Amino acid sequence: MTSDQIFQLFAYLLPSIVTGAIAFYFFRMHTNNEEGRRRYLLHKDSQKDTLPVRLQAYERMALFLERISIPSLVVRVAPTSQDKDAYESLLTKSIETEFDHNLSQQIYMTDDCWNIIKAAKNATVQMIRKAAMSESDTADKLREDILNETMEKTSPSTTALSFVKKEISELW
Repeated sequence: MTSDQIFQLFAYLLPSIVTGAIAFYFFRMHTNNEEGRRRYLLHKDSQKDTLPVRLQAYERMALFLERISIPSLVVRVAPTSQDKDAYESLLTKSIETEFDHNLSQQIYMTDDCWNIIKAAKNATVQMIRKAAMSESDTADKLREDILNETMEKTSPSTTALSFVKKEISELW
């Protein structure tokens, strides 16, 4: 083969190589686009099914936060005796029971939201325990002390509920 024949062979092959490369590029671009479209449609369909479940989880956690807010909790859970330690235990047990009942809702929420809800629960329990360390000697006096302590501060439940509402607004 002479250099003239090699040049001629190269002249015939170059357009077919360029055409093949362009066809490959467009085929790959089309395939990636179709894959992205399919992924979008699957996500859209799954969103239609999961959104109501996620919203229900947020509703349940909003209800939980409302139920463990100090004023609501103290009104709803009345002391069974005059023993302040028994009343403190009853309040914390009520919070823990509510929390355990809603534990499965965490799979539908972001980690940040769930951690804020847990922090609100723990802060509420700490507020009750702090009030129980006061000079009160009866359950009714403890109830008063708990309410007085929380009147001056923003409730942890209120803060967490605001975060939950903000997160729900981001779902739309």
